[in-house]
Amino acid sequence: MIHEEIVEALNSLVPNAKWQLTGDDYSDINWIDGDKPTVEELQNEIELLPQRKAAKQAEAAAKRQALLDRLGITEEEAKLLLG
Repeated sequence: MIHEEIVEALNSLVPNAKWQLTGDDYSDINWIDGDKPTVEELQNEIELLPQRKAAKQAEAAAKRQALLDRLGITEEEAKLLLG
């Protein structure tokens, strides 16, 4: 595990919890408030992070394309308008 993955996984698993992370390991989590996930739950969430990021990116791309379609312009035309 690396620090950034642990932070992202904890924010996904327990978004309203309060904790501190001082290193790159499960034992480095200082739990302040909320339900602490198990090491297995944390590891599973870390493994799912790439899939979740890809799904969010695909959703954002679909929304962007739907907006462009409604406006009747291409992505290049939108960049010109915004640029």
